[in-house]
Amino acid sequence: MGRWRTPTAEPNKQRINEYIRSPSVRVITATGDQLGVLPREQALEEARKASLDLVEVASTEEPPVCRIMDYGKYKYQQKKRQHRTHTPQVKIKEIRVRPKTGEHDINVRVKRALEFLGHKDKVLLSVVFRGREMAHVEEGRRVINDIIKQLEDVAKVESPPMQQGRRIICTLAPK
Repeated sequence: MGRWRTPTAEPNKQRINEYIRSPSVRVITATGDQLGVLPREQALEEARKASLDLVEVASTEEPPVCRIMDYGKYKYQQKKRQHRTHTPQVKIKEIRVRPKTGEHDINVRVKRALEFLGHKDKVLLSVVFRGREMAHVEEGRRVINDIIKQLEDVAKVESPPMQQGRRIICTLAPK
């Protein structure tokens, strides 16, 4: 035979009202004032006067600490706070072009970037130079500025185009 347990006596749940077992409790009002150590019945009476619940907030203390509050509202706020912490991960999608990439191929890359931005992902534009193409960096800058201009109504430039070795990199974020 197991021990008798109250419905709210689980380790991660708080005891409320009649389920509080201690004969005396330290009481804190809804406004944060301390009423001191009171018998459990008197503390329950104070909570009833305020039309609120008596909630055990620190059961390991001696005597246990109880707060007078609206328990339903408290649980709702806890659940709401738990949902707020979950934020979707922003992905960074890369689009690579070369300085000699044709106009049609650039248009295909722009359409792809529009899809990524539509899904709220960031886009990393990179123009990659190979061999003697490094002599014509201005051509790569023209290509990346052209792509940025085509995407300016749906994206904002998060980091401007800058050269890093044999590539020019720019990050775009959805508006």
